Amino acid sequence: MATAVSELGPMRDVELPEGVIRYHETGTGPPIVFVHGIIANADVWRGVVSRLSDRYRCITPDWPLGGHTAPMRPGTDFTLFGLADLVQRTITALGLEAPALVGNDTGGAICQAVAARHPEKIGSLVLTPCDAFDNFLPLPIRHLQVFGRTPAGLKILAESMRLRAVQRLPIAFGLLTRRPIPAAIMASYTGPLREHPTTRQDFARLVRAISTTFTKEAAEGLRTFPRPALIAWARQNFFPLAHGERLAGLIPDARLRIIEDSGPFVTEDQPDETAALIDEFLLGKARQ
Repeated sequence: MATAVSELGPMRDVELPEGVIRYHETGTGPPIVFVHGIIANADVWRGVVSRLSDRYRCITPDWPLGGHTAPMRPGTDFTLFGLADLVQRTITALGLEAPALVGNDTGGAICQAVAARHPEKIGSLVLTPCDAFDNFLPLPIRHLQVFGRTPAGLKILAESMRLRAVQRLPIAFGLLTRRPIPAAIMASYTGPLREHPTTRQDFARLVRAISTTFTKEAAEGLRTFPRPALIAWARQNFFPLAHGERLAGLIPDARLRIIEDSGPFVTEDQPDETAALIDEFLLGKARQ
């Protein structure tokens, strides 16, 4: 199972030292690179990309976070800053000049680490509700760090998420959206963990490397981030609004916008509003 929709454009591969990153590309114009969270893939961005690709070059990789099918090589660094380096190397390998970097969920934490460690590689930063500070992982899904450490635990986890009733539980995807995620999209998110032992191996390495030490360090690095930033947050408790406000206060050139009637996956609940805020932000940046 790979990404399930056509709005993202054709799938391509880019070879990195860590392995192959599969990505979609569509549209022309200033480049945007999107970063999703764990047990998800590029399909998270389908509603946003379909609304932006007439004006922007939209690049949506399947990052190795549990919803991917291309395994990473042994020795890959799955810490937050290791994943930030992976994003940075992808940007370089694709020859992108100062793209906008847009993150959600765990992907937003990775974007913070990119902004802290590689600010010269990106032209602007967009953070939607995401892990930050001491909220990595959020409490309702910290069981993933237990189940994810062993092949047996991961297999149980993956098989359980076949069930729509389980998918809507708070310990799964239930707190991430106000509305159910379409079945085909859920299958694209959760299928790789069931179907690919190498995906489970990567995910186990990922959850072992999760630590708030890294999110706190990344947040401190944002104090000197020299580019414009948009913090487009929703009123929910999984990734508290107070964290969005705090991130906006840390970044010297940041603005905070609130997306109403949405869970943390603003791209699922409010794709129109999310795309409009990104477009407005990037148009304003272009006029500066």
